[in-house]
Amino acid sequence: MTEPSIGVAVIGAGMAGRAHANGYRAAGTVYDTARPAARLVAIADTHEPFAADTARRYGYARAETSWQAVAEAGDVDAVSVVVANPLHREIVEGLLAAGKHVLCEKPLAPSVDDAQAMVDAAAAHPGQVAAVGFTFRRSPAINAIRQEVERTLGPVRHVVGNYWTDYGHDPGRPMSWRYLGGPGSGVLADIGSHMIDLAEFFCGPTTGVQGTTMSTVVTSRRKPLGVAVGHKGGVALSDERVPVENEDLCTFTTTYGGGAAGTFSLSRIAYGHANTLRLELFCERGTASFDLTRPGEFTVVDGAAPGIRRICVGPEHPYVAGGLPMDFPTVGHGQNDFFVFQARAFLDQIAGVGDLPPVPSLAHGLHNLRVLDAVVAATDKPVTL
Repeated sequence: MTEPSIGVAVIGAGMAGRAHANGYRAAGTVYDTARPAARLVAIADTHEPFAADTARRYGYARAETSWQAVAEAGDVDAVSVVVANPLHREIVEGLLAAGKHVLCEKPLAPSVDDAQAMVDAAAAHPGQVAAVGFTFRRSPAINAIRQEVERTLGPVRHVVGNYWTDYGHDPGRPMSWRYLGGPGSGVLADIGSHMIDLAEFFCGPTTGVQGTTMSTVVTSRRKPLGVAVGHKGGVALSDERVPVENEDLCTFTTTYGGGAAGTFSLSRIAYGHANTLRLELFCERGTASFDLTRPGEFTVVDGAAPGIRRICVGPEHPYVAGGLPMDFPTVGHGQNDFFVFQARAFLDQIAGVGDLPPVPSLAHGLHNLRVLDAVVAATDKPVTL
C-alpha cells in the first residue's frame, strides 16, 4: 500500500451493519492496491452478542457496546452509522465532534429539522467527510443504464419504480423501531428513500409530488422479549400488542425539472417479494429496465435491433473491472457488492485519492428527506418543491 491505512468502525451490528462491516473488509480487494487500506477496528452494538458475533465474523479487532466508545477511540478514523433512524443525529454529531469521518445510512434522520442540524454540524467540521449511504448508486447495471440514457436513449420522459418487500407481511413478526414514528417513517422512509434517490439519479431533483396514498394493513404487533437481527422473527413475544404507527403501503407520482414524470409503488407486505426493486425508464428514443432480482443485467429497447436486448453487465460497464474477483460478464454480483463499492469510495474520499464517484453528502440526505416529507404532504394536495 502506498497510502496510510484508515481505521474503521461500524455502529450497529444488524443486517445492514453487517453489510457495511463486510464492505470495509472487502474494500482492499477491489481496484488498484495504491488505495488506502481499511484497518478493521471495532463493531459497536448495545446488544453485546451481536457486536461480538459481527466483529468475529468480519475480522474486526474488538466489539463495543456504545457509540461513545467508538467516538473516544484513538485508533478509529472513519465510522459507519447503521442504527435505528431516530438515533442518527446524536451519534453523527458526536462522531463529528470527536473528529471522525462519518458515513450514515439512509434515511439521514427522522425529521428535516434533525437532518438540517446534522448538515450544520458537518459544515462546522469541513476537514471531515460526512456522507449518506445510497448504495443503489453503486450498482453496475444502474450506472450502465445511465450511460445508455446519456449516449443513446435520450432524456427520461417517464420513470416507473416499484420496490416491494414482505418483511411486514406476517402479523406474527415482532414490533420493532421500523413500525414506529408516524406517517412517512414506514415503508416510505425505509425503501422509498432509495426509490426517490434512484429516480433523481436519472431525472434530476424532484420538483413536485402528487396523489400520495398510504395505508397500514397490520395495525398492531406484539412486543418482543428478545432481540432479532434485521427483519427476522424467531424471538419470544409477549402478550402485549403495540400499535403500528406508520405505513405498510405507499404510492405516489412525481415531476422533475426536465419534464419527466414518475410513478412509484412501495410495499413491505408484498407476499413472495423479499426484496424486489424494479425500475423502468421510458426515454425519448427507447426504454431501459432493471430488476434487482437479476442484478447483473438490464434490458434495452432502442430500435438498434428487433425486440428487447438483454445486456449482461461486464468489465466495460462501471464498477465491474477490478471490482469483482472474476470481473467477467455473466459471473454475477449482488447487492452486497454495492456496499463494497460504497466503502471503497468513502475511504478514497477520505484520503483524497481514486476516481470513484464520491459518496453523497449529508446535504443530499437532507434533500431526500424533504422529498419524503412532500410525499406525505401530498396525501392532501399536490406539493411543489
